Amino acid sequence: MFAFARVHATRQWVHGDLFPAKFSNKWIVGTTQNIRNFYRRAFDHTHYRRHNSPQPSRTYQIQRLGFPLSISSSSSLRNHSTCGLANMTSVLVTGSPDEYRLPLNVKPTHYDVTIRTDLDKLIFEGFVKISLDIKEATSTIVLNTAELELAKVSIYSNALKTTEAQSSIVIDKESQRVTLGFPTTLPAGSKAELRIGFGAPLTGKMTGYYRSAYEHEGKTKYYTLTQFEPTSARSAFPCWDEPLLKATYNVTLISRADTINLSNMPVISEEEYKPEGAKSDDISELMSSLTVADGKWKTTRFQTTPIMSSYLVGFANGHFEYLEKSVVMPVSKRTIPLRIYATANVIHQAQFALDVTESVLPLYEKIFDVEYPLPKLDTLVVSAMENWGLITGRTTALLLDPIRADIRAKKAVATTQSHEVAHMWFGNITTMEWWNNLYLKEGTPRIPLFPEWKVDSEFISNHLGAALSLDAKLSSHPIEVECPDANHINQIFDSLSYSKAASVLRMLSNYVGEDKFLKGVSIYLKKHLYGNTVTNDLWAGVGEATGMNIVELMDNWMSKMGFPVLTVTETDSGIHVRQDRFLETGYAQPKDNETIWNIPLSILSTGTDGKPTVNRSALLDKREGTFELDTSKPFKLNAGTVGVYRVLYTPDRLAKIASEAAKENSNFALTDRIGLVQDSMALSKAGLAKLSSALTLVDHLKHEKECILSSLVSIWWEHKDIVDKLNAFRRTLFVPLVEQLGYDYTDTDTTDTSLLRTCAITNAAAARDEGVVKELQGRFRHFMDTNDDARIPPDLQRVIFSVAVRHGGRAEYDAVQKIHDNPKTPTARISAILAMGASQDLELAKETLAFMKSKSRDQDVVSFFRGLSANFKTRRLVAQYFKDEYDVLFKRFEGNFTLKYLVETALDSFSTEKDYNETVEYFKDKNTSKYKFSLAQTLDSIRANTAYIERSSVDLKEWLEGR
Repeated sequence: MFAFARVHATRQWVHGDLFPAKFSNKWIVGTTQNIRNFYRRAFDHTHYRRHNSPQPSRTYQIQRLGFPLSISSSSSLRNHSTCGLANMTSVLVTGSPDEYRLPLNVKPTHYDVTIRTDLDKLIFEGFVKISLDIKEATSTIVLNTAELELAKVSIYSNALKTTEAQSSIVIDKESQRVTLGFPTTLPAGSKAELRIGFGAPLTGKMTGYYRSAYEHEGKTKYYTLTQFEPTSARSAFPCWDEPLLKATYNVTLISRADTINLSNMPVISEEEYKPEGAKSDDISELMSSLTVADGKWKTTRFQTTPIMSSYLVGFANGHFEYLEKSVVMPVSKRTIPLRIYATANVIHQAQFALDVTESVLPLYEKIFDVEYPLPKLDTLVVSAMENWGLITGRTTALLLDPIRADIRAKKAVATTQSHEVAHMWFGNITTMEWWNNLYLKEGTPRIPLFPEWKVDSEFISNHLGAALSLDAKLSSHPIEVECPDANHINQIFDSLSYSKAASVLRMLSNYVGEDKFLKGVSIYLKKHLYGNTVTNDLWAGVGEATGMNIVELMDNWMSKMGFPVLTVTETDSGIHVRQDRFLETGYAQPKDNETIWNIPLSILSTGTDGKPTVNRSALLDKREGTFELDTSKPFKLNAGTVGVYRVLYTPDRLAKIASEAAKENSNFALTDRIGLVQDSMALSKAGLAKLSSALTLVDHLKHEKECILSSLVSIWWEHKDIVDKLNAFRRTLFVPLVEQLGYDYTDTDTTDTSLLRTCAITNAAAARDEGVVKELQGRFRHFMDTNDDARIPPDLQRVIFSVAVRHGGRAEYDAVQKIHDNPKTPTARISAILAMGASQDLELAKETLAFMKSKSRDQDVVSFFRGLSANFKTRRLVAQYFKDEYDVLFKRFEGNFTLKYLVETALDSFSTEKDYNETVEYFKDKNTSKYKFSLAQTLDSIRANTAYIERSSVDLKEWLEGR
């Protein structure tokens, strides 16, 4: 497969010294502890001794002079096949690593990475030359590698003026490291160049350097791309794959002559590779196995990057097309070319994402007052990643129909691309030291490009709500969380690292003032250009801009899990406020209620003139405190819902607030009303308030001119009588809005009107309103009869597809499946996937599972699960499928983030003690290291759902019957 030798043989071994004098072919091997000590870099050819302390059984695969050998600490012997060259020793270690961070005795400063991609044979191979600063004298070098076949290894020492091949290789599979041993010690203070050959198949794992397929003119074609964050650069080339170990990079890509190569920096040269007359160098050696039959190839060289972390390196190869623009930057005054690349079949849908890039790139430069440092910015429509100068984003996140785009799709594109462009500063220019500070790049400030979309209310619904929901569990974790290894790192890309972090920064910005906050961010970036940072570096910048002790103010928000609930009672002179940790299962036990947060109260009060004022300086920095306030007039805490906490009022005060909020020109803004509803529902789930009180609040706001409730999600899904009554309530909320707004969208509609119409129709359909269902069925039937989708507005595509399948049969199901197979847009494919899960026919549901297993793209499997799990009829079916197919799913997705989402989606809607016990029992013998956070959170959800039903069913039923 690669230009590497494969050899197969077996040798005998006995206990003793690992490396005999002059490395004879007679092997003498030590114990497990020997290997551990070797890994700890106490490696010395002449002082390697056996330690007798007992250790768990571990397996090693050792190869010397082309003879592979497998041993274990229990002295068993087996055959093994591995890839190597003569005079290569490799030890493959499986087991728990002793350390998680690479040693700093050797530091990389520059990489020359050359990779040849073969889209026909679906392989890649290459070599990397790494410039090193030798900080301490050493004869061993430790770096990261994973899933690569390593070939020729050598090192050139500037001090010794010699080039030496490696004398040994020790590979620890679990920690994804290789330790290279060399015959001669490299002197401290010297420089060296390490060269390593490598290769691997191009898989579809969606991590490292991988392939993706698409259909064009009836044929399956492939392109390749990278997804290195957080720890997968090591799967594309051996490297120091830690954010702190920054270096510069030169990338050279060799590919089929008719393809396009992309990387972080602009192309400096591109030429056809011609074997005749080629120089005798590393590239000609790499190309030596090719023949005329292999076709024409080209070599593309890119400019040197700025100093950056390995996870930001990016490259791609394929038959791409592009759209382009340019923008003049406000600070640097430079003109930056912008391109967006995609495959030919979808490039026409990429214009909006390019327009967003054109808008936000100069905006960020102006706000941060830090120049965008690269000569260009490309975007490749594939999978979301902020590679410096080469953003990648999935089709569903960056593509939309330029003529018939719905607002939801536009929001998704604008949000995704704005976030990724912000990373060009947050994360790329300034990078966190380690992944426990992931939020320093993911909690980036959000810039409102489209004010008519009311991004604050969107943020509360989508980000703050998700963050508080997850953080209300005992299994939550702090924003800053220890991440010792890749399994931990992959699991913290969640609503806490993203949404809670962004919410906390939003709260801080509101407290100190947005202008001062952004000034502090600018100071932070300027002080750490091209550097690595920790939390206190950001706080120092904001502190300098505000003159406040931000470290003291914010420490517990970052270092402690959870958030507070504020209990508000009224006094003669104002209000008394007490803080306690909020949990979705009820009051926290003393051991879980020790944190005291510094809480900006943002007290909204009403003046004598009837106008609202907000006290942004009020701060609760102890367990409880009293604040002066005229309670005879309307007031509420957490004005604008900017705080990361819940507020519990007395029932009387909540009723007064609800009455005020329902007024036509209320002093309580949309953001306040959304927060009130979210708080009341969460407090009722936790047993701190009655569910009937929350529903009364919702009922008060039923004439709201905005869609503040996307749905009343029923935890009582297996209690049909209550579900029916809840749906009746939902119909009273949303059917009048449907009758008022109708089904058709016009160019004169405001954004508010369009969003409210979509919300109302979606909820009325979910509540099984006969008139709405009949209308949507008729629109889909027209499409089936005519193949004309003019009566399916893009904003209603998802609900129309789902209603058609839910209330239809085989014909509707087949029609939706055809849409999936040949979608006009990426959003149409997702709508079809969700609809395929909506069938009430269990046989069709089973067909959906079979289709997902054999025909679905990996990136779509979670959407199939979500569609089936949202369907009460198939919720238990998909959970059982997850258990039955666990081994297949684990193998398919163990290398990326998907497993944790499958666990959540399949199981966290359950709501009985039996479900909880069965879930615990099922996973007790599973290796849950890749999704243990998600599993713990899922178990907490089941427990909370169960308690909610037991606590509130009578109250809920009485309220519904008494309406």
